[in-house]
Amino acid sequence: MRIYISADMEGVTGLVDAADVQPAGRDYERGRLMMAEDVNAAVRGAVAAGATEVTVNDAHGPMRNILPEALHPAARLIRGRPKQMGMLAGLDAEHDAVVCVGYHARAGALGVLSHSFMGHEIEDIWLDGRPVGEIGLAHATAAAIGVPVAVLTGDDRACAEMAEWDGSVRTVAVKYARDRFAAELRPAEEARTEMEKTVAAGLAALPKSPVAVPDVCTLAVRWQSASVASTLLGIPGVTETDSRTVQARGALPALYRQFGVWMRVAASLTNQPPYC
Repeated sequence: MRIYISADMEGVTGLVDAADVQPAGRDYERGRLMMAEDVNAAVRGAVAAGATEVTVNDAHGPMRNILPEALHPAARLIRGRPKQMGMLAGLDAEHDAVVCVGYHARAGALGVLSHSFMGHEIEDIWLDGRPVGEIGLAHATAAAIGVPVAVLTGDDRACAEMAEWDGSVRTVAVKYARDRFAAELRPAEEARTEMEKTVAAGLAALPKSPVAVPDVCTLAVRWQSASVASTLLGIPGVTETDSRTVQARGALPALYRQFGVWMRVAASLTNQPPYC
């Protein structure tokens, strides 16, 4: 059994503020250790379910958050950027399941540290007309690759967002949003014990195949900056729906990879990192 873990940071146990998740933040060093411990709980669950190979992709910000020496020895780590497939770098059809650790709600939702990929630069994303954030886009792309998402951990709003996309995915709420930078926290040991058990149970009862994804999808993104949208029109296949919204049609996962190019263009124009 080959298991893939995509690890974000905003939905990690105990973390509620930018100072917890950004390298310049005063509590970042503590935050990155908390991230590693959440990932390790998922790895333990995967091993308990019989995983023979576990790949962890550090999918947050600089993508160098997890200290290799802090990671469970059963896991291999994909670290650093740029990565052509970003938060799903290294995922292929040879994997049996995806586990999403530390994920957060999409832009506009009142979840802990909610946003969609680029902080304030992206206002909204739609996949085939349906509002989507990092959770839905990762789920759809993994399904297109042929791998089901088995478990997601994060705050209660992230878990609810996953349930809207696919009610069969098991979720673990490690905290309960009280506002965008405030939460009621579960005790870390309690949350991680549930994570480990839920991952083990989820991998022991995998669906025979992921949910179906259309052969051709439409991805639309509304940016804060009309300049970003205008620049992206120089990419073949990208069209505008208004002065700040662009879209493209294509097959996943290629469309997901193209979206990564859009973010790198936006980052060069706005001096923001491509992933937040």
